[in-house]
Amino acid sequence: MTLVGKSIPRKEGRKKVTGAALYVDDLKFDGMLHGVTVRSSIARGRIKSISFDQPPAIADGSEPNIRWDEFTIVTAKDIRELKLGENFVALILNDQPYLADEIVNHPEEPIVLLAHHDKYLLEEARRHVSIDYEELPAIFSLEDSLAQKEIIWGDDNVFKKFLVDKGNVDEVWAKADFIIEGEYETGAQEQLYIEPNGAIAIANANDGVTVWGSMQCPYYIHKALLKLFGLPEEKIRVIQTETGGGFGGKEEYPSMISGHAALLAWKSGKPVKMIYDRAEDMIATTKRHPSRTHHKTAVTKDGKLLAQEIDFAIDGGAYCTLSPVVLSRGTIHAAGPYFCPNVRIKSRAVATNVPPHGAFRGFGAPQSIFALERHMDKIARVIGLTAEEFRRRNFIKQGETTATSQTIREKVDFDGLLNRAFELTDYHAKRERFAKENASSRSRDVRARMPTLRGIGFATFMHGAGFTGSGEVYLQSVVGAEATPEGRVKILAASTEIGQGTNTIFAQIAAEALGIDYDLIEVVQPDTANVPNSGPTVASRTCMIVGKLVESAVFGLKQTLIGSSLLQDRFTQAKFQNACADYITKFGPLKSFSQYQTPPNVHWDDEKYQGDAYGAFAWAVYVAEVSYDPRTYEAHVDDFVALQEVGRVINPVLAAGQIEGGVAQAIGMTLYENVVWQNGRMANGQMTNYIMPTAADLPPIRVYFEENPYAFGPAGAKGIGELPMDGPAPAILNAIENATGISFDRVPLTPEALMKKVLTTA
Repeated sequence: MTLVGKSIPRKEGRKKVTGAALYVDDLKFDGMLHGVTVRSSIARGRIKSISFDQPPAIADGSEPNIRWDEFTIVTAKDIRELKLGENFVALILNDQPYLADEIVNHPEEPIVLLAHHDKYLLEEARRHVSIDYEELPAIFSLEDSLAQKEIIWGDDNVFKKFLVDKGNVDEVWAKADFIIEGEYETGAQEQLYIEPNGAIAIANANDGVTVWGSMQCPYYIHKALLKLFGLPEEKIRVIQTETGGGFGGKEEYPSMISGHAALLAWKSGKPVKMIYDRAEDMIATTKRHPSRTHHKTAVTKDGKLLAQEIDFAIDGGAYCTLSPVVLSRGTIHAAGPYFCPNVRIKSRAVATNVPPHGAFRGFGAPQSIFALERHMDKIARVIGLTAEEFRRRNFIKQGETTATSQTIREKVDFDGLLNRAFELTDYHAKRERFAKENASSRSRDVRARMPTLRGIGFATFMHGAGFTGSGEVYLQSVVGAEATPEGRVKILAASTEIGQGTNTIFAQIAAEALGIDYDLIEVVQPDTANVPNSGPTVASRTCMIVGKLVESAVFGLKQTLIGSSLLQDRFTQAKFQNACADYITKFGPLKSFSQYQTPPNVHWDDEKYQGDAYGAFAWAVYVAEVSYDPRTYEAHVDDFVALQEVGRVINPVLAAGQIEGGVAQAIGMTLYENVVWQNGRMANGQMTNYIMPTAADLPPIRVYFEENPYAFGPAGAKGIGELPMDGPAPAILNAIENATGISFDRVPLTPEALMKKVLTTA
C-alpha cells in the first residue's frame, strides 16, 4: 500500500464543505456573555484616569440605556485584587501586559475589558469609556529607533541582537576587485486570514480555566494562562476549534484574546465569547516586521564572493513578542544559498510605538532574502556578469559551509534547478525577445501610445525547516498514537489544522507506516487535556519534525504488538486490527509515544551562533514574468513558475496549494499590500483601503517539485509552508528592473512608489 505521494482527500474536507465544522463563533454556552476591549487612543503615555460615562439623554426624556452595574468590567487593577497571577503575556521577555497598567506604549493597547449579554449594547458602552492620558514622546520608525531619538524600551530600544561571524571579513576589503553596497527595505504586511481572532472562556476557582479558540499553538496559550491565573497545569485547558487560517497571525496573539476572555469569565462567573471584527483584527493584532538591510560585498573580477557584511534590522513594535525568533531566522538566511568564506551579519530587533509585530509566514526570511537577491542582481550588473552566471559561480555545494559554518551534507543541485526553471519558463528566449521589444518601444515617438514593457527575473533561495538551532532540542516535542479495539489509530498531537493539511498528511504518514487504510487513521482535535505538547504549528516543522514523530509513534504501536507475539513482521490490515483488539483485551490501552531526538551530526552553539542551524533546507528557484504600464505606473505579474526541492512530497495537491497560496501572499507583499501608519496607528485597516491581490491580479502560478528524500523526515519529507513567501518579491523586482532598466529596492512597490522612482530617475 502506497499512500505517500498521492493526493488523498482532506480529512476534514467533508465537514468544512457541508458546514458541519464548528468554528469558535459557532459555539454557544448557556448564560454566555460577549466581551470587548477598550483600547488606547494614543501611542505612548501615562493613564491618568478611567471614567465610565453616560450617553446623552434620549430625546423623549427617558434615561440612557447603559447601566454600568450590569456590565462586567476588568482593568489591570482587577488582576491584583482578584489575587490572580501576573499581568503579562508569557512568551520570551514577558514585557507585554494583558491590560495596560499606568503606561501605554502603542495605539490600540488594551486597557479595559467589558462583558454583557447584549453585544450591541456592549459596543455602545465601549464608546463611553473615557481615558485621560498624559502623553509622552513616541518613536514611529525603524530609523528613529535605531538612532535612539527617544529611548522607549530598555537602555537602547533593542529587544535582541545577533552576530554571525565566519572567517575574517575585515582582511578582505583591500584584496577585493569590487566592493558593492546597497540598502533594501520591506514594509509591514497584514496576515488577512479569512477568520478573525476569537476565543471563548469558562473560568472559576474550582474548575480552573478552559478556553476554546482559533489558534495555531494551544500550548503557547496554556503557558500564558498558567502565568496569568497562577493555577496548576491541570487547571488550565486549551482546545483548538476549526481555524480559518493563521499564517503566523494566530501564533502568539491568541494568548492575548484568550486571556481577556478568561479574565472576564473569571470575574463574571459566566462563559465569555470574544470575537474581533475585521477592523479590530487588522488594527490591533500583529503584522510582518518591517525591515532594513544594508549589504557590503567584496567580489573578485571573475565573480567569486570574497566577503559579505550584512546589517539587518527589524521593527518589533512596542513589545518584544516573537521578535528575537523572527530576527534569528532572518539573520541566518541573510547570506543565502551561496558559499562565501568570510561573512559577518549583525542584526537587531528594535522597539517602536506601533502595535507589536509578530509571526508571519516566512518569519524574517522573506525580508532578508529579498535584500540579498536584489543585491545579487546589483553585484552581477556592476561586475559585468549576467545574474544567472554570477549565481552559478557562487552556489553552495555539498561539503561547503553556510554563514553559520554549517556543512551542507545533503545533495544540492542548484545548477540543475536553475536549468529546469529556465526550461519551464523559456527564460533565455524571453529575456532576449523582451529586450528587443522594449528597446523598440522606447525609441518610438513620445507622442505615440506608450506600449507596455515586459521583463523576466528570478530568485534562488533556501529555507530551513524546523526551529532554528537548539529550538527543537529545547521543545522536546512529543506525539502519541493510540489504537482502539476496532483497530483504528488515533494520532495525538498538538499540531493544528489551519488549512494547510496537517490532519491529512499525518493520516497519510501513519497509514503508510502501518500499511493500513487511510480511513482507519483519526487525528485527534488538539486539546491540552488530551494531547501531548508536540510544539507549535509554525516554522515549516509540522510535516518534517512532527510528522516524523507521528511515524515513530505508530511504528511503536506495531513493535508493541510484534513484541507481544500478537502480530508478525508481515501482516495484513485485518491481522493488525485483530491484534489491537487482542492486546487491549489482555493488557489494556495500547498507546505509543515518541519524543524528538536530534539527527546525528547536528550541533548548534547558541553562544557563538554557529553550527547546524537547521536539520535540512528546502531549495528553490522562482521565475517571474511581468508587464509594466508606463502610463499608470502599474506592474503586473503575468506568469510565475515556482520550482522547489522539498524532499519527498507527501500530498502533491496540498503541497502545490501551499506553494500557490504562499506565492499569492508574496505577490501581495510585493506589489499591493501597503500598511499606512499615522502616529503609530494603521490608517487603512479595512478591506476597502488595504489593497490585497484578487484573482484578477494573480498570474497562473505553475508549481513544480524535485524530490530528494531527506533521511530524517517522514517518508523523506522536509518542510514546505514558509518557503513560497521567500522568493517572489526579489524575483518580481528583478523582472521589473529587467523591463524598466530602473532598480527598485523596497517593497511594496505600489504604482505610487513606482511613479516616484521612475520620475526621479528620468
